[in-house]
Amino acid sequence: MSKKKTIVKKLDSIQSFGAMNILCTDKTGTLTEDKIILEKYLDIYGNENFRILKHAFLNSYFQTGLKGNIDEAIIKRGIEKDMVNILSNYNKVDEIPFDFSRRRLSIVVDDGKKRQLITKGAVEEIFNICTMADYNGNVISLTDDIKENILKICKELNKNGLRVIGVCQKNDISNIKNFSVSDETNMVLLGFIGFLDPPKKTASESIKKLNDSGIRVIVLTGDNAEVSKCICDKVNINSNKIIFGNDIEKMSDTAVSRILEDTNIFVKLSPIQKARIVRLLKGNGNIVGYMGDGINDSPSLINSDVGISVDTAVDIAKETADIILLEKDLNVLLDGVTEGRKTFGNLIKYIKMAVSFNFGEVSSVIIASIFLPFLPITPIQLLVQSLLYDIGQLTLPFDNVDSEYIQKPQKWSLSSLKHFMFFMGPISSSFDILVFLSLWFIFGLRASDSSLFQTIWFSYGIVSNLIGMHIIRTAKMPFVQSNASKVVYASSILLSIIAIIVPFTILGNIIGLVPIPLKYLSIIIGFPILYCFVALFAKKIYIKKYGEWI
Repeated sequence: MSKKKTIVKKLDSIQSFGAMNILCTDKTGTLTEDKIILEKYLDIYGNENFRILKHAFLNSYFQTGLKGNIDEAIIKRGIEKDMVNILSNYNKVDEIPFDFSRRRLSIVVDDGKKRQLITKGAVEEIFNICTMADYNGNVISLTDDIKENILKICKELNKNGLRVIGVCQKNDISNIKNFSVSDETNMVLLGFIGFLDPPKKTASESIKKLNDSGIRVIVLTGDNAEVSKCICDKVNINSNKIIFGNDIEKMSDTAVSRILEDTNIFVKLSPIQKARIVRLLKGNGNIVGYMGDGINDSPSLINSDVGISVDTAVDIAKETADIILLEKDLNVLLDGVTEGRKTFGNLIKYIKMAVSFNFGEVSSVIIASIFLPFLPITPIQLLVQSLLYDIGQLTLPFDNVDSEYIQKPQKWSLSSLKHFMFFMGPISSSFDILVFLSLWFIFGLRASDSSLFQTIWFSYGIVSNLIGMHIIRTAKMPFVQSNASKVVYASSILLSIIAIIVPFTILGNIIGLVPIPLKYLSIIIGFPILYCFVALFAKKIYIKKYGEWI
């Protein structure tokens, strides 16, 4: 998986990664280029105003919290406009950090003549703390008409994919020593700034591939509806229904669960609301993956079945995640999911082979021990036999996986394992018993020939399991419709030859094996081939009955 730019931190998350049928993600960096560019700095009537950029630059430059993409875009544009020269005129006095309930950040600066509280944040939240507005240096009342006009301008910008942030200030703060959130009142609205983060060219195709692979993409974002709709429409995510965080807050878990059935976009969400949605999706029986790279994504990463982050994420997100992508791209994620499904498929092959063959073998030994006057195989022979065909099965991680298997999510099922064991195990056991009967009644082996009896079953058991492995590894016709990897083929052939040769070696002599007369090769080779035909017929019955194989 590392070759596919996917690092697995927790081994058991591979199964969840492959079984994932819902991916929750923010749009920034996943659906978009994650290259935010400051495009607009406008006053309350939509005119470009350099003063708006200046105040936003001071706010972003002097804030000491984690600088996000928006802050970096503002600082970059400010540097391009030679605003670094004005920084020497200002001293930072205090800061009111950003939080997800206020959705705004404030800093206090002093230029030697006056103190200013400068705040930037979501437009609606900035409206809530402003009573006045500044237009060309004149302070006027922030009337409903002005608000309505600003919202209209912002909505048009949002429809074009621009994210809008409000900027305001307050000057009458010279007597305040300790600043707090309560000071963010009666402020003067200066204007707003608009950012563009275009959708990735590959996002639309990636979304289609994810959907074709049985993974539904749900967008959970703190951004507004218009920007989210614009981006989602461009990448072909159904945006007919958009739900707001405030609406979620008022609903019961049952009501939210119903909405989750046919809604793909949730906007203006807090981190807790995102985590709640992830939790409810899991509660509905889904295997939920959450992709995030910020501090606010940690609750959702914890709540999800498989938390996915990127190597450029903040430390807390990487620590919380189960899977780390080396590139923030849905194609990389899809490659990781595909590899996860292959890994899980090969793991299930091994487990189902082990339980069915072991169940059959134990049953055979018990039955044979009851009726035979000697052990059908000695403990040391059984251990060596198990070692040899286990070596063959250990090549399964390199095996090919049928394309049909990886086209949809695969879930771990204990009942499926039980059905397989009780269906295929007795078939394997019945062939073992047929071998015993043939050796006893047809070839006439008795207690005096116990060493030869044990040797034949030793070699037969290895060859039978290795050939049977090719029947079990695919739901298709083996060797014709589905081929194993070269490593699996090579190990099966080599170990089958070793199983026949060992009785002629010193090792065979040490563990009680004897050379096998040529006539008994018909049992060692013929019965496994017959088992293949019976197992193929049984496979069809099993698939028809249970609707699955591996």
